Amino acid sequence: MTEERNRTECREREKTDIKSLTLQELREEMLVKGEKPFRGEQMYEWMHVKLVRQFDEMTNLSKTFREECKDRYHYTSLRMVRVQESQLDGTRKYLFELSDGNVVESVWMKYKHGNSVCISSQVGCRMGCRFCASTLDGLERNLTPAEMLDQVYAITRLTGERVSNVVVMGTGEPLDNYDNLLVFLKILTDEHGLHISQRNITVSTCGLVPQMRKLAEEKLQITLALSLHAVTDEKRRRIMPIANRYKIAELMDACAYYFEQTGRRITFEYSLAAGVNDTGEDALGLVRLAKPLRCHVNLIPVNPVKECDFVRTRQDQVRAFQNILEKNEINGTIRREMGRDIDGACGQLRRRHLSGLQDIGGNEAC
Repeated sequence: MTEERNRTECREREKTDIKSLTLQELREEMLVKGEKPFRGEQMYEWMHVKLVRQFDEMTNLSKTFREECKDRYHYTSLRMVRVQESQLDGTRKYLFELSDGNVVESVWMKYKHGNSVCISSQVGCRMGCRFCASTLDGLERNLTPAEMLDQVYAITRLTGERVSNVVVMGTGEPLDNYDNLLVFLKILTDEHGLHISQRNITVSTCGLVPQMRKLAEEKLQITLALSLHAVTDEKRRRIMPIANRYKIAELMDACAYYFEQTGRRITFEYSLAAGVNDTGEDALGLVRLAKPLRCHVNLIPVNPVKECDFVRTRQDQVRAFQNILEKNEINGTIRREMGRDIDGACGQLRRRHLSGLQDIGGNEAC
Protein backbone atom coordinates (compact mmCIF):
# COMPACT_ATOMS: atom_id res chain seq x y z
CA MET A 1 0.00 0.00 0.00
CA THR A 2 2.84 2.39 0.93
CA GLU A 3 4.75 1.55 -2.28
CA GLU A 4 1.66 2.21 -4.38
CA ARG A 5 1.12 5.56 -2.66
CA ASN A 6 4.77 6.49 -3.25
CA ARG A 7 4.45 5.65 -6.96
CA THR A 8 1.28 7.75 -7.17
CA GLU A 9 3.01 10.67 -5.45
CA CYS A 10 5.97 10.43 -7.84
CA ARG A 11 3.64 10.52 -10.84
CA GLU A 12 1.83 13.54 -9.41
CA ARG A 13 5.12 15.38 -8.78
CA GLU A 14 6.09 14.92 -12.41
CA LYS A 15 2.89 16.65 -13.58
CA THR A 16 2.56 20.40 -14.07
CA ASP A 17 1.08 22.06 -10.99
CA ILE A 18 -1.74 23.84 -12.80
CA LYS A 19 -3.09 25.88 -9.88
CA SER A 20 0.35 27.43 -9.39
CA LEU A 21 0.35 28.90 -12.92
CA THR A 22 -0.36 32.59 -13.40
CA LEU A 23 -3.08 33.54 -15.87
CA GLN A 24 -0.53 34.32 -18.58
CA GLU A 25 1.30 31.04 -17.96
CA LEU A 26 -2.00 29.16 -18.16
CA ARG A 27 -2.87 30.81 -21.48
CA GLU A 28 0.54 29.78 -22.82
CA GLU A 29 0.08 26.24 -21.47
CA MET A 30 -3.18 25.92 -23.38
CA LEU A 31 -1.46 26.99 -26.60
CA VAL A 32 1.18 24.29 -26.05
CA LYS A 33 -1.67 21.82 -25.53
CA GLY A 34 -3.23 22.89 -28.83
CA GLU A 35 -6.09 24.82 -27.25
CA LYS A 36 -7.20 28.44 -27.59
CA PRO A 37 -5.92 30.83 -24.85
CA PHE A 38 -9.49 31.48 -23.66
CA ARG A 39 -9.56 27.88 -22.41
CA GLY A 40 -6.93 28.91 -19.89
CA GLU A 41 -9.08 31.84 -18.84
CA GLN A 42 -12.01 29.50 -18.25
CA MET A 43 -9.88 27.18 -16.10
CA TYR A 44 -8.39 30.10 -14.19
CA GLU A 45 -11.85 31.31 -13.25
CA TRP A 46 -12.90 27.84 -12.08
CA MET A 47 -9.78 27.52 -9.91
CA HIS A 48 -9.34 31.03 -8.53
CA VAL A 49 -12.85 32.55 -8.50
CA LYS A 50 -15.27 29.63 -8.23
CA LEU A 51 -12.72 27.71 -6.13
CA VAL A 52 -13.62 24.25 -7.41
CA ARG A 53 -11.85 21.25 -5.90
CA GLN A 54 -11.33 19.14 -9.03
CA PHE A 55 -11.42 19.17 -12.82
CA ASP A 56 -14.77 17.38 -12.88
CA GLU A 57 -16.44 20.47 -11.42
CA MET A 58 -15.44 22.56 -14.45
CA THR A 59 -18.76 21.89 -16.13
CA ASN A 60 -18.38 24.14 -19.19
CA LEU A 61 -15.37 22.08 -20.31
CA SER A 62 -15.87 18.85 -22.23
CA LYS A 63 -15.46 15.56 -20.42
CA THR A 64 -12.68 14.56 -22.83
CA PHE A 65 -10.76 17.76 -22.07
CA ARG A 66 -11.20 17.25 -18.32
CA GLU A 67 -9.88 13.69 -18.56
CA GLU A 68 -6.85 14.93 -20.50
CA CYS A 69 -6.23 17.50 -17.78
CA LYS A 70 -6.29 14.81 -15.08
CA ASP A 71 -3.56 12.92 -16.91
CA ARG A 72 -1.43 15.99 -17.61
CA TYR A 73 -1.77 18.22 -14.53
CA HIS A 74 -1.60 18.01 -10.78
CA TYR A 75 -4.58 19.73 -9.16
CA THR A 76 -3.97 20.92 -5.60
CA SER A 77 -6.94 20.51 -3.27
CA LEU A 78 -6.27 20.41 0.45
CA ARG A 79 -8.26 18.13 2.73
CA MET A 80 -9.31 19.35 6.15
CA VAL A 81 -8.45 16.75 8.77
CA ARG A 82 -8.97 18.67 12.00
CA VAL A 83 -10.51 21.92 13.19
CA GLN A 84 -10.64 23.68 16.54
CA GLU A 85 -13.17 26.45 17.15
CA SER A 86 -12.83 28.93 19.96
CA GLN A 87 -15.84 29.20 22.24
CA LEU A 88 -14.72 32.73 23.10
CA ASP A 89 -14.63 34.48 19.74
CA GLY A 90 -15.31 31.95 16.98
CA THR A 91 -11.71 31.80 15.75
CA ARG A 92 -11.07 28.54 13.92
CA LYS A 93 -7.77 26.75 13.57
CA TYR A 94 -7.63 24.30 10.68
CA LEU A 95 -5.28 21.44 9.95
CA PHE A 96 -5.06 20.62 6.24
CA GLU A 97 -3.52 17.56 4.66
CA LEU A 98 -1.38 17.97 1.53
CA SER A 99 -1.20 15.44 -1.29
CA ASP A 100 1.99 13.89 0.12
CA GLY A 101 0.47 13.33 3.57
CA ASN A 102 2.12 16.33 5.24
CA VAL A 103 -0.14 18.66 7.23
CA VAL A 104 -0.20 22.45 7.66
CA GLU A 105 -2.11 24.87 9.89
CA SER A 106 -4.27 27.86 8.96
CA VAL A 107 -6.36 30.17 11.12
CA TRP A 108 -9.63 32.00 10.38
CA MET A 109 -10.37 35.11 12.45
CA LYS A 110 -13.50 37.22 12.30
CA TYR A 111 -13.16 40.97 12.88
CA LYS A 112 -15.53 43.92 12.50
CA HIS A 113 -13.50 45.12 9.50
CA GLY A 114 -13.62 41.73 7.75
CA ASN A 115 -12.43 38.15 7.87
CA SER A 116 -8.71 37.38 8.13
CA VAL A 117 -6.90 34.16 7.33
CA CYS A 118 -3.41 33.35 8.57
CA ILE A 119 -1.67 30.80 6.36
CA SER A 120 1.48 28.69 6.46
CA SER A 121 4.23 28.97 3.86
CA GLN A 122 6.28 25.86 4.70
CA VAL A 123 5.86 22.44 6.26
CA GLY A 124 7.85 23.06 9.42
CA CYS A 125 10.56 25.71 9.68
CA ARG A 126 14.33 25.81 9.92
CA MET A 127 14.73 29.22 11.58
CA GLY A 128 14.89 27.79 15.13
CA CYS A 129 13.25 30.66 17.04
CA ARG A 130 13.09 29.48 20.65
CA PHE A 131 9.52 30.57 21.40
CA CYS A 132 7.96 28.97 18.31
CA ALA A 133 6.46 25.47 18.08
CA SER A 134 6.66 25.53 14.26
CA THR A 135 10.39 25.02 14.23
CA LEU A 136 10.72 22.21 16.79
CA ASP A 137 10.78 19.46 14.14
CA GLY A 138 12.76 21.42 11.55
CA LEU A 139 11.85 22.07 7.93
CA GLU A 140 10.17 19.35 5.88
CA ARG A 141 9.66 21.30 2.64
CA ASN A 142 8.38 24.50 1.04
CA LEU A 143 4.73 24.90 0.08
CA THR A 144 3.87 25.50 -3.56
CA PRO A 145 1.93 28.65 -4.54
CA ALA A 146 -1.16 26.45 -5.02
CA GLU A 147 -0.82 24.97 -1.51
CA MET A 148 -0.65 28.46 -0.02
CA LEU A 149 -3.59 29.65 -2.11
CA ASP A 150 -5.74 26.64 -1.30
CA GLN A 151 -5.55 27.36 2.42
CA VAL A 152 -7.43 30.60 1.67
CA TYR A 153 -9.74 28.86 -0.80
CA ALA A 154 -10.57 25.94 1.50
CA ILE A 155 -11.43 28.26 4.39
CA THR A 156 -13.58 30.38 2.09
CA ARG A 157 -15.52 27.26 1.09
CA LEU A 158 -15.81 25.97 4.66
CA THR A 159 -17.03 29.22 6.18
CA GLY A 160 -19.05 30.41 3.20
CA GLU A 161 -17.65 33.89 3.82
CA ARG A 162 -15.30 36.13 1.86
CA VAL A 163 -11.74 36.54 3.12
CA SER A 164 -10.67 40.17 3.01
CA ASN A 165 -7.28 40.01 4.75
CA VAL A 166 -4.49 37.46 4.46
CA VAL A 167 -1.53 37.13 6.80
CA VAL A 168 1.43 34.93 5.85
CA MET A 169 2.48 34.39 9.43
CA GLY A 170 1.70 30.74 10.13
CA THR A 171 4.17 27.86 10.07
CA GLY A 172 7.36 28.61 8.14
CA GLU A 173 9.48 31.60 7.14
CA PRO A 174 7.81 33.11 4.04
CA LEU A 175 10.99 34.73 2.69
CA ASP A 176 12.73 31.34 2.90
CA ASN A 177 10.21 30.27 0.23
CA TYR A 178 10.65 33.47 -1.74
CA ASP A 179 9.85 32.51 -5.35
CA ASN A 180 6.72 30.55 -4.45
CA LEU A 181 5.61 33.39 -2.17
CA LEU A 182 5.78 35.89 -5.04
CA VAL A 183 3.65 33.69 -7.31
CA PHE A 184 1.15 33.22 -4.47
CA LEU A 185 0.89 37.00 -4.00
CA LYS A 186 0.49 37.60 -7.72
CA ILE A 187 -2.39 35.13 -8.10
CA LEU A 188 -4.10 36.11 -4.83
CA THR A 189 -4.19 39.79 -5.82
CA ASP A 190 -4.90 39.26 -9.51
CA GLU A 191 -8.04 41.08 -10.67
CA HIS A 192 -9.11 37.90 -12.49
CA GLY A 193 -8.98 35.89 -9.26
CA LEU A 194 -10.06 36.68 -5.70
CA HIS A 195 -8.50 40.13 -6.21
CA ILE A 196 -7.55 40.68 -2.58
CA SER A 197 -5.94 44.08 -2.20
CA GLN A 198 -2.17 44.07 -1.69
CA ARG A 199 -2.73 46.51 1.17
CA ASN A 200 -4.76 43.81 2.92
CA ILE A 201 -1.87 41.34 2.90
CA THR A 202 0.84 41.05 5.54
CA VAL A 203 3.99 38.97 5.15
CA SER A 204 6.06 38.18 8.23
CA THR A 205 9.80 37.54 8.36
CA CYS A 206 12.30 36.80 11.12
CA GLY A 207 14.77 38.98 9.23
CA LEU A 208 16.30 37.48 6.07
CA VAL A 209 18.03 40.68 4.98
CA PRO A 210 18.82 39.87 1.31
CA GLN A 211 15.25 38.70 0.67
CA MET A 212 13.83 41.77 2.45
CA ARG A 213 15.77 43.99 0.07
CA LYS A 214 14.74 41.89 -2.91
CA LEU A 215 11.09 42.10 -1.88
CA ALA A 216 11.41 45.88 -1.55
CA GLU A 217 12.44 46.07 -5.19
CA GLU A 218 9.20 44.35 -6.22
CA LYS A 219 7.50 47.56 -5.02
CA LEU A 220 4.44 45.68 -3.80
CA GLN A 221 1.96 47.42 -1.50
CA ILE A 222 1.86 44.62 1.07
CA THR A 223 2.77 45.16 4.73
CA LEU A 224 6.07 43.65 5.82
CA ALA A 225 6.13 42.56 9.47
CA LEU A 226 9.51 42.00 11.08
CA SER A 227 9.65 39.56 13.99
CA LEU A 228 12.08 41.57 16.10
CA HIS A 229 11.52 40.39 19.70
CA ALA A 230 14.72 41.95 21.09
CA VAL A 231 16.51 45.28 20.80
CA THR A 232 20.13 44.19 21.21
CA ASP A 233 22.10 41.72 19.12
CA GLU A 234 23.18 39.79 22.21
CA LYS A 235 19.63 39.27 23.46
CA ARG A 236 18.25 38.56 19.98
CA ARG A 237 20.89 35.86 19.38
CA ARG A 238 19.70 34.04 22.49
CA ILE A 239 16.16 33.69 21.20
CA MET A 240 16.50 33.87 17.38
CA PRO A 241 19.37 32.00 15.66
CA ILE A 242 18.96 34.17 12.53
CA ALA A 243 20.50 36.99 14.59
CA ASN A 244 23.84 35.19 14.31
CA ARG A 245 23.74 35.94 10.59
CA TYR A 246 22.26 39.45 10.48
CA LYS A 247 22.79 42.18 13.05
CA ILE A 248 20.03 44.55 14.09
CA ALA A 249 21.78 47.42 12.29
CA GLU A 250 21.55 45.44 9.02
CA LEU A 251 17.88 44.71 9.71
CA MET A 252 17.11 48.39 10.28
CA ASP A 253 18.89 49.31 7.03
CA ALA A 254 16.78 46.72 5.18
CA CYS A 255 13.61 48.09 6.80
CA ALA A 256 14.52 51.63 5.76
CA TYR A 257 15.16 50.40 2.22
CA TYR A 258 11.77 48.67 2.13
CA PHE A 259 10.02 51.87 3.24
CA GLU A 260 12.00 53.92 0.72
CA GLN A 261 11.11 51.62 -2.17
CA THR A 262 7.45 50.99 -1.34
CA GLY A 263 6.27 53.83 0.89
CA ARG A 264 4.82 51.16 3.20
CA ARG A 265 5.46 51.31 6.93
CA ILE A 266 7.14 48.33 8.51
CA THR A 267 5.45 46.61 11.44
CA PHE A 268 7.62 45.34 14.28
CA GLU A 269 6.30 42.17 15.91
CA TYR A 270 7.50 42.00 19.51
CA SER A 271 6.67 38.99 21.66
CA LEU A 272 6.93 39.80 25.36
CA ALA A 273 8.40 37.13 27.62
CA ALA A 274 8.71 37.66 31.36
CA GLY A 275 12.25 38.55 32.41
CA VAL A 276 13.57 38.18 28.87
CA ASN A 277 12.70 41.29 26.85
CA ASP A 278 10.02 43.20 28.76
CA THR A 279 11.88 45.79 30.83
CA GLY A 280 11.63 49.57 30.59
CA GLU A 281 15.11 49.54 29.10
CA ASP A 282 13.89 47.17 26.38
CA ALA A 283 10.96 49.49 25.67
CA LEU A 284 13.26 52.49 25.25
CA GLY A 285 15.51 50.45 22.99
CA LEU A 286 12.48 49.62 20.87
CA VAL A 287 11.64 53.34 20.68
CA ARG A 288 15.13 54.07 19.34
CA LEU A 289 14.72 51.46 16.61
CA ALA A 290 11.15 52.24 15.63
CA LYS A 291 11.12 56.04 15.65
CA PRO A 292 13.39 56.69 12.61
CA LEU A 293 11.28 54.25 10.55
CA ARG A 294 7.90 55.46 11.87
CA CYS A 295 7.10 51.81 12.55
CA HIS A 296 3.97 50.39 14.04
CA VAL A 297 4.70 47.98 16.91
CA ASN A 298 2.58 44.91 17.71
CA LEU A 299 3.09 43.78 21.28
CA ILE A 300 2.34 40.07 21.68
CA PRO A 301 2.24 38.33 25.07
CA VAL A 302 4.23 35.19 24.27
CA ASN A 303 2.14 32.08 23.66
CA PRO A 304 3.22 29.34 26.09
CA VAL A 305 4.69 26.29 24.33
CA LYS A 306 5.36 23.32 26.60
CA GLU A 307 8.70 22.50 24.92
CA CYS A 308 9.96 26.05 25.59
CA ASP A 309 10.69 27.79 28.87
CA PHE A 310 9.23 31.23 28.15
CA VAL A 311 6.54 32.68 30.41
CA ARG A 312 4.24 35.47 29.23
CA THR A 313 4.64 38.93 30.68
CA ARG A 314 1.90 40.01 33.12
CA GLN A 315 -0.82 42.15 31.59
CA ASP A 316 -0.02 45.20 33.74
CA GLN A 317 3.62 45.03 32.63
CA VAL A 318 2.53 44.74 28.99
CA ARG A 319 0.50 47.93 29.41
CA ALA A 320 3.43 49.68 31.10
CA PHE A 321 5.64 48.67 28.18
CA GLN A 322 3.04 50.03 25.75
CA ASN A 323 2.82 53.30 27.69
CA ILE A 324 6.55 53.89 27.30
CA LEU A 325 6.20 53.47 23.54
CA GLU A 326 3.24 55.83 23.31
CA LYS A 327 4.86 58.50 25.49
CA ASN A 328 7.67 58.46 22.94
CA GLU A 329 5.25 58.80 19.99
CA ILE A 330 5.46 55.16 18.88
CA ASN A 331 2.17 53.59 17.85
CA GLY A 332 2.13 50.38 19.84
CA THR A 333 -0.85 48.05 20.08
CA ILE A 334 -1.33 44.98 22.21
CA ARG A 335 -2.40 42.25 19.86
CA ARG A 336 -5.89 41.03 20.55
CA GLU A 337 -5.66 37.38 21.54
CA MET A 338 -7.90 35.42 19.22
CA GLY A 339 -8.77 31.82 20.03
CA ARG A 340 -6.79 31.69 23.25
CA ASP A 341 -8.80 28.65 24.41
CA ILE A 342 -7.46 26.55 21.50
CA ASP A 343 -3.89 25.68 20.41
CA GLY A 344 -2.83 29.26 19.81
CA ALA A 345 0.86 29.12 18.97
CA CYS A 346 1.97 28.37 15.42
CA GLY A 347 2.72 24.68 15.01
CA GLN A 348 0.96 23.40 18.13
CA LEU A 349 -2.02 21.83 16.38
CA ARG A 350 0.23 20.18 13.80
CA ARG A 351 2.53 18.73 16.48
CA ARG A 352 -0.44 17.49 18.49
CA HIS A 353 -1.82 15.78 15.38
CA LEU A 354 1.51 14.19 14.45
CA SER A 355 2.11 12.91 17.97
CA GLY A 356 -1.44 11.50 18.17
CA LEU A 357 -1.82 12.84 21.71
CA GLN A 358 -5.46 13.81 21.47
CA ASP A 359 -8.41 13.62 19.13
CA ILE A 360 -9.48 17.24 18.67
CA GLY A 361 -11.61 17.57 15.61
CA GLY A 362 -13.81 16.31 12.87
CA ASN A 363 -12.75 14.35 9.83
CA GLU A 364 -14.53 16.04 6.97
CA ALA A 365 -13.43 17.21 3.56
CA CYS A 366 -13.89 20.86 2.68
